Amino acid sequence: MTRIITLMNEKNHYLEKFYSLNEKELKNFLVGSFESIEYFYNSREKILEIIKYIDAQTEQEQIRLAQELVAESDKLEIRRALLIKDQYVERILEQDLQILSCIEATKNNLIKELQGISKNKKAVGGYKSKTFNHRLDEEA
Repeated sequence: MTRIITLMNEKNHYLEKFYSLNEKELKNFLVGSFESIEYFYNSREKILEIIKYIDAQTEQEQIRLAQELVAESDKLEIRRALLIKDQYVERILEQDLQILSCIEATKNNLIKELQGISKNKKAVGGYKSKTFNHRLDEEA
């Protein structure tokens, strides 16, 4: 049973790392800094792979110990670890919503900016073309 508790605490450790990574990058995103977004996503993926491995190990251990009686002290440790996990998951979900909102807002601003540039480019291009064509007509 102590192996399951160790695995659960290890999972919580990686959830904390995930949360801290989100917190750091969210601060950058809120000020419009996306320079480290690739590192951010790669780091998140690595942490999620570790958590997935820990979950698989926990599941195997649960199957192995299915018929074993659980001591009251172990039950308390398991409940504590589950409570901590739930708190991290809830906070991470809130962060992810904020991160997605920042990315979406920046994406929308970039699209508007590109549309404005495109309109200005067409307007300037149209003006230059008319002048150049008009001069060619006069020279001919």
